[in-house]
Amino acid sequence: MLKKLTIKELCDTCDPSLFEFETTGELEPISDIIGQQRAVRAMEFGLKIEKKGYNIFVSGPTGTGKTTYARIAVSKAAKEKSVPDDIIYVYNFSKPEKPIALFLRAGMGYEFTKDMEKLVNEVKREINRAFDDDSFEVQKQEVIDKYQKKSAEVFEKLEEQAKAEGFIIQRSPQGFITVPLKEGKPMSQEEFDALSDEERKALEEKGRSLQPKIDEALRRVRLVDREAREELLKLERKTALSAVNPLFEEITAKYAEFPSVVNYLKEVKDDMIKNLSALRQSSREKGEEGIDFSAILSQGAQREDFFIRYKVNLFVDNKSTEGAPVIIETNPTYYNLFGKIEGKASFGTVVTDFTMIKSGAIHRARGGYLILQAEDLFKDPFAWDTLKRTLKNGEARIENIGEQYRVIPTVTLKPQPIPVDVKVVLIGSPLYYYLLNEYDEDFKKLFKIRVDFDVEMEKTKENLKNYAAFVCHICKNDGLLHFDKEAVAKVIDYSSRLAEDRTKLSTRFNDIVELLYEASAWAKIQGDEVVKKHHVQKAIEEKAYRSNRVEEKLLKMIEKGEIIVETAGKKVGQVNGLSVLDVGDYTFGQPSRITATAYLGDAGVVNIEREVKLSGKIHEKAVLILSGYLGEKYAKDIPLALSASITFEQNYGGVEGDSATCAELLALLSSISGIPVRQDIAVTGSLDQHGNVQPVGGVTHKIEGFYHTCKIKGLTGTQGVILPSKNTDNLMLKDEVLGAVKEGKFHIYSADTIDDVIEIMTEMKAEEFHQKVKESLKSLAERAKEFLDGE
Repeated sequence: MLKKLTIKELCDTCDPSLFEFETTGELEPISDIIGQQRAVRAMEFGLKIEKKGYNIFVSGPTGTGKTTYARIAVSKAAKEKSVPDDIIYVYNFSKPEKPIALFLRAGMGYEFTKDMEKLVNEVKREINRAFDDDSFEVQKQEVIDKYQKKSAEVFEKLEEQAKAEGFIIQRSPQGFITVPLKEGKPMSQEEFDALSDEERKALEEKGRSLQPKIDEALRRVRLVDREAREELLKLERKTALSAVNPLFEEITAKYAEFPSVVNYLKEVKDDMIKNLSALRQSSREKGEEGIDFSAILSQGAQREDFFIRYKVNLFVDNKSTEGAPVIIETNPTYYNLFGKIEGKASFGTVVTDFTMIKSGAIHRARGGYLILQAEDLFKDPFAWDTLKRTLKNGEARIENIGEQYRVIPTVTLKPQPIPVDVKVVLIGSPLYYYLLNEYDEDFKKLFKIRVDFDVEMEKTKENLKNYAAFVCHICKNDGLLHFDKEAVAKVIDYSSRLAEDRTKLSTRFNDIVELLYEASAWAKIQGDEVVKKHHVQKAIEEKAYRSNRVEEKLLKMIEKGEIIVETAGKKVGQVNGLSVLDVGDYTFGQPSRITATAYLGDAGVVNIEREVKLSGKIHEKAVLILSGYLGEKYAKDIPLALSASITFEQNYGGVEGDSATCAELLALLSSISGIPVRQDIAVTGSLDQHGNVQPVGGVTHKIEGFYHTCKIKGLTGTQGVILPSKNTDNLMLKDEVLGAVKEGKFHIYSADTIDDVIEIMTEMKAEEFHQKVKESLKSLAERAKEFLDGE
């Protein structure tokens, strides 16, 4: 049924009298997400369930507030949970390449780090003091004297045995030797050489017989030396223990509730006692002449490297955390997420130690929540797979990229993995969700909760009040001027226009917030204290002006005749279709001249755009549907001896969609029948094979686009647009177009079937028009038969 639409049907504006306030300053602000009940319920459930695999994927178009809501909802849930433990890495005294992870209550990690620094300094001081004490020197000297006496007794006995045999024992560079005696004195070399061969041989033989006794004496002396060293070592350890035990008892008592820390402190004490020489520092370090300062500096560096083993790497510090941590990683690279092992240059190579192990977001989020943007996450080739592996295994490993690809394995640190209990909130577009759901088998197991954001909500009284409260929240939170109720109503009208449905409100809050900012700015520029309706309108117009350069250029080209669009008269085989152009941040409608030609043949309907590869698949389908309509309507009793071509004139960028099907069919039927159609009315609408008009998108922009074209070419009072009747709710036209309709200069019609379109476009009854088309097709069939018979 053809219907001429009224002003009320073209734009359903919000009535300011619905609001009981004068300005939004009187309202209670609302910061919660509005109009997303499905998403809110899903998020609340996802945050409450603690089972493995129930991570959350937040999907929705850009600007719907999904990221802001995710942060607010997660932060609220985090406050109800306890603060997780601090994590520290310490030296592994048995396997230095495998640092040990220890866990302490939040805030105690920092305390333990400082306590260990203090402990090491006190241990060094107390050990130096103990070893510099006179009592230690006395005990040390007693031990030395004791064992020196034992050594002397061994040598005295050896000398007595040698004298009994007529020899003395002398020390030489070659060791101990026997020297024969003569009259109680050592024989000189001249005296020895003066002896006969037999005497010399006898003395040498006798001297060799003493060698086993010398060896036995040396063995006993070495044993005495070993005993002396062991007793001295015991004395040193006893002295050191007496000095450090009180210190270790104090720190051990403080951390007694952490068995792993107590065990670590025991290992620290044992290692210190084993390395007393490194701990003992010279009590006198003077800069005297002849001292090699470079050697001193080198020794200092070595000493510093040694003492690194007693440091603590505060890996995760939660002392300032309230509730569970909420980590928002805006740059989710592999290292930012999973940590790394850093290195430093040293003598031409790179060295590292456990203090250079750095945490990632996954470690800091342990016991809480990690929020990531899907688009950013997938830019790193290693991040996604590692995240999945971490969530599946429940532990995070710190490994530098590339270790698994080395041809020759190298010794490197392998820190103890950190158990992780974290809920990941991944935010992305629906496309990412569908792709992952289809092609990644792990995704379904790991992200079982989908929080799906819609782009629109119902235009109910409750939602209108919530919208006003949302405006109030933005004004108070961001320091904007408050809006009066007429300005709020105008914002709501803009929201319905964004939703392209007068019964809906847009949930693209990013666009709404931009409008609020700009309207407030215009009010300030004009010196007003409250934002009014005309400020909102000004903001809308200025925003469009900043982005509509392409639209204005196209209208200029239409005005000059460079783009041919006729808005008056009638033409055979030509209809004004309507299309929507999107240039990023701006969308507008533009008329498109559709032409068709029909002639004798059997090629059927040829889509010229398809032949030159400018046609999308949906448009190709639409042309085939058009052919189906022709067959169903006209070829039940006669064959179609027809060849026809359809094209969008002056189109160089491609055609997609089926919204021009009605216009294409009308142009084709006009060409077949020779009946001209009106050029002052544009047509939009999809079509099924039975001739029913189906709804399409962007009707508001399409109508406004044809109106602007008619305006620059001259309004005649007969111009207008035909749209599908099911698109009536999608109309939210601008005031200028509404004014033209009200004055009778522009007309909007709705149609249910192609017959409704035919009657207004041809100004004749649909039955009569179809009869003309059928007669033309019958004539073509007869001529084709005559041609074939002639052959």
